[in-house]
Amino acid sequence: MSNFKKLYNEEIVPALKKEFNYSSVMQVPKLDKIVINIGVGDGSQDSKFIEASKRDLEAITGQKAVITKAKKSEAGFKLREGQAIGTKVTLRGKNMYVFLEKLIRVSLPRVRDFRGINPKAFDGFGNYTLGIKEQLIFPEIEFDDVLKIRGMDIVFVTTAKTDEEALALLKGFGLPFRK
Repeated sequence: MSNFKKLYNEEIVPALKKEFNYSSVMQVPKLDKIVINIGVGDGSQDSKFIEASKRDLEAITGQKAVITKAKKSEAGFKLREGQAIGTKVTLRGKNMYVFLEKLIRVSLPRVRDFRGINPKAFDGFGNYTLGIKEQLIFPEIEFDDVLKIRGMDIVFVTTAKTDEEALALLKGFGLPFRK
């Protein structure tokens, strides 16, 4: 069992239960999944960018990445419907906790001039989106193998009803929010 799963069961659940006066353990919000998405704008012109971002994502997460396609044509972006525009991975269960632990303990401390993550990036329904400027903060990525430095979005999907509950949950895991 991952350290973070144990941390959730033994420390976060009782703390949240007390803080929000839940009557049942089932009311306590939990981390449902983590979705990591890399948008590859120039992938529409050259498929090697899509393959490179797919390879990076698979190295980071240890799970197969899916290529995302444009839902509709957009002339302003030179996009046609069905064109490859990015890659994504959805992590659940054990892989999710392993990735979360690696993100908090290894990757975020490697960010230059890191002052904590923005506590205002919640969507109103208890989900949090963290934007990362470059994939190089992950130890699995070799600088020499990178075609182009890309950012990514990491979305933490929780079962929390409010942003306040979700913030308390993610703080419990040790996400370094700015004061």
